[in-house]
Amino acid sequence: MPIPAEPTPVTHLATEVATQPDDWERAATIAADHHAALPQPGERVAVIGCGTSLFMSRTIAALREGGGHGITDAWPASEVRGGRDYDRYLVICRSGTTTEVVRAMRDIPAHIPRAVICSSPGTPVLELGDPILIDQVDEESVVQTRFATTALAILRRHLGHDLEPVITQARAVLAQDPATSLAEVRGAEQISFVGMGFAAAIADEAALKLRESCQSWTEAYLATEYRHGPISISAPGRAVWAFGPLPPNFADDVAATGAHLEHRAIDPMADLVRVHQLCILRSADLGLDPDHPRGLNRSVLLEP
Repeated sequence: MPIPAEPTPVTHLATEVATQPDDWERAATIAADHHAALPQPGERVAVIGCGTSLFMSRTIAALREGGGHGITDAWPASEVRGGRDYDRYLVICRSGTTTEVVRAMRDIPAHIPRAVICSSPGTPVLELGDPILIDQVDEESVVQTRFATTALAILRRHLGHDLEPVITQARAVLAQDPATSLAEVRGAEQISFVGMGFAAAIADEAALKLRESCQSWTEAYLATEYRHGPISISAPGRAVWAFGPLPPNFADDVAATGAHLEHRAIDPMADLVRVHQLCILRSADLGLDPDHPRGLNRSVLLEP
């Protein structure tokens, strides 16, 4: 991939990526204000969304179960499974108009509480559940960044996580020159993202971000599954980006393929900001508009 010398164009995506640490700072207040609408300890919960919101749903489901807060399933809105006894639903939907989300919310039994995190005022989903409107992190870019991570920050705060170290890490990421800090992956032909636990869902989101913003060849796997087949795609000129702790001998196995291993010992949510920076760089390198990706719109609206 050619790397031009011209300055990276200013885009909505770049502006929105840069606000994330400040957005996460406000998450504790938002979580406290909506405490009663969010999942309570011991409840059996389903979290639903589409695309990026689905990956955030999977992230919080892993964190909630891993923290002993209660059984938590994450479903795509198009395939919410019936016949399960949930105490509460949590919905994540930036646009507030996605057809599959609206349909899923209408299908939730009326007696079951449900909350919806959304950044778009006056939209249908806000009338179908307890609204958690975070319009201060709405986005002009079709590619989601700060809405998704702020929704995650709110839910992590609700679980009692101390995000101050994560915010500090994200500020440090944004203070660096991405052309230097991301030099090894900027021109990679292919990138495999890996992680364990909630970082596995972050890996899926990272891969999606690069596919959306700059049509990159990306894949995502559990770190422990990488050696069960996906390692065969790794080679010189390609990269493996690992979120969170590495499994034993993982770095040695990647090195044997000749691929570059990108890994930092920081929280996966902060590391995702580095992926956002890579999206900005690579889209500029290719002359693509990351605010308006090919084939994508802000909301998926289906025929009745």
